[in-house]
This record gives sequence, structure tokens and C-alpha cells, in this order.
Amino acid sequence: MTEPWPVEVAPLPPALYAVPSPLGAGILPEERPFEGELRCRRVRRVTHDVVEVTLEPVSGGAFAFAPGQYLTLRASIEGEQVERCYTISSPPTRPHLLTITVKGVPDGPMSGWLHDRLAVGDRLWASGPMGGFSVREHPSSSYLLLSGGSGITPTLSTLRTLADLAEPADVVVVHHARTPADLIERAELEALAAAHGGVRVAWVVDQPDASWHGPAGLMSPAQLAELVPDLCQREVFCCGPAGYMGAARAAFEALGGEPGRWHEESFVLTDPPAGGAPAAERADGAAYRIRLQRSGRDLECAPDATVLDAVKAAGVRLPSSCAQGMCGTCKSTLVSGEVDMNHAGGIRPREVAAGKFLPCCSKPLGDLVIDI
Repeated sequence: MTEPWPVEVAPLPPALYAVPSPLGAGILPEERPFEGELRCRRVRRVTHDVVEVTLEPVSGGAFAFAPGQYLTLRASIEGEQVERCYTISSPPTRPHLLTITVKGVPDGPMSGWLHDRLAVGDRLWASGPMGGFSVREHPSSSYLLLSGGSGITPTLSTLRTLADLAEPADVVVVHHARTPADLIERAELEALAAAHGGVRVAWVVDQPDASWHGPAGLMSPAQLAELVPDLCQREVFCCGPAGYMGAARAAFEALGGEPGRWHEESFVLTDPPAGGAPAAERADGAAYRIRLQRSGRDLECAPDATVLDAVKAAGVRLPSSCAQGMCGTCKSTLVSGEVDMNHAGGIRPREVAAGKFLPCCSKPLGDLVIDI
């Protein structure tokens, strides 16, 4: 009979190396924008509800990105154009092929299509890379990568890059999954850690079975302190479901972590309003006017609503995905007027300077003209 895992979790051994610069700095090419078709090369089953999809640019060439960045995919599914964001799980050291690691989502049109219907040779439209959730953006002598469920994808890209470059590093990975059967790429990452003295991986499951001999239980300050006693000295990256990230952030703060060392990312899709609620009024009794330059239509937008809210409420089709300023799918050109844009990495400074904006996270500061 298997003994239960003790409450006290032994700390991981100290790392052997440290790297004071961003992963791949001076070696990997800088990211560059891509927009075009990708062709499916392979679909591989990873766990009972996770697949890895390998893609290549139809036009050939290389795809330059930083580990931890994501791209937007678009596919025609049941006659509808569906767009979703996926973190690239392959390393930028292998730029001619991209992989995404996708967990099946109940009633998820894109994830279901990728799992059950995507075939070798099929094509998808893609744009990217996007996002600043990368160790390259935050130099440190040591890192802690926290992940829950399919939030392990940025970690996969980061560790695969580290393995390819054979760079010295001090990286601790703590990954939470529901059951042992839900652990993603466990064998690969354990082999990588065994080959690289500066990488340490801890797997934690919420619901252990009789075969499990590792740490168990939900994220907590006590658990995190046991696994990573020096976490306050590390740059911390966290990715996963909102509940997991909230618990991880609370544990980090309870243990004295500095807010500036905490970085997180999560794609939580929301549905914009579907129809015509009356626009709220501003102080002078009128909603802001939005002119759609291509069609000549005029819309009304409440001062506390986003431009995307107003566009969708008017029945105008505008591709969108995350609704939080992360993915860049809704990116449009602001011809005139000003907006209050609070994005989460879905647009580059040079794009803003060129007049681009993200309607999903932009509220009007006056009347607008947009190129739609």
C-alpha cells in the first residue's frame, strides 16, 4: 500500500549555474511580425485532452519570436471565421517549424477543431508574434516558472530554448495539474532537467492517485515556500487559469515577494455584448460618435464602453478574440480622435505611433473616425 505524500515537502536542491542576461540574448534574432498561412505538419497526442500541433509557414522562411510569445490563429469552422490565441510551445532556435500545445475545451470551436478535424496539409491563417511574457524581457540571475494546466506552454518554449542553446541558468519550474494523467510533457522536462544542472522541476497534482509519490494539493504559501525557499530572489513568471494565478499571486505576496518581480499571462475569452443596449450619456447629454470610414456608418458609444462594445452592438463584424488587449486580433487604424487604451501587450509601440489601436481595450475620449 502506497504511503501518502507527507505534508512537509522537501526543498529542491540548489541550482548549479546562474545566467545574468536574458535567455538567448545576442544569439537569437529579434522578433519580427508575421502574417500569412501556416500548414499543418503533424498532430500529436500529448495527454488524454491535450494535443501538440506542428505548423510551418506556407511561404517558407523562418519565424522569429521570443520564448513565451503567442500568435493568433484563424480558421473557417462551420462557415464561421474563428480566431484564438495560442502560446508557441516550440523554441525560437527551431524557427522553420512552430508548435502549439492545445488543451481541449468543452464546446470550444477552435480547440475542438484542432483536436478532432485538423489534418496534415490543412492551412490556417496566423499573425504574430505578440506579447512580452518572456524571460528575454526581464533579465535576472534566477527564474521561477509557475504554471497550471495548459499554462505550461510558455515554460515549454523557454526550457526547450535553454536546452538548445546549452546556456547556464538557474531556473525552477513548479507545475500544477489536476491528476498525474494531466501532466503535460513530463518525461521530456524531467530528461531536460537531468541533463541540465541548473534546471529543477517540481510536479504537483491536486488529486493524487495511488501511484503518485510527489507533492500534492492546491497552491498555497506553505507549499510554495517548501518547494522554492529562495523565491523572493527570483523573477517569477506565472501562467494558467485565473483561479490558479490568483492563488499563486497571493502565495507570492504572502511570502514577501516584490510586485515588480511578478509577471503573469492568461487568455480568458469573453463574449462582447451581442445587441443594442442604449448607450449611456456623457455630461453634455450625448454619446460619443464613431464614424466607420469604409462604410460611412455612424455609431454611438458610451464614454464607459469600449470601441469594440459599440461596434459589436451595432452588428458590425470586427474580428476579435481575447477582449482584453492581449492578442491583437481586433487591431485597427484610428483615423482621427483619441482613445484611452489599456492593453496587455497586444500592440507594439511602433504600431501605436503609426495610428493603430485595439478597440477591445480602448474607450473613446471624444468622437472618433476608424478605418473599418
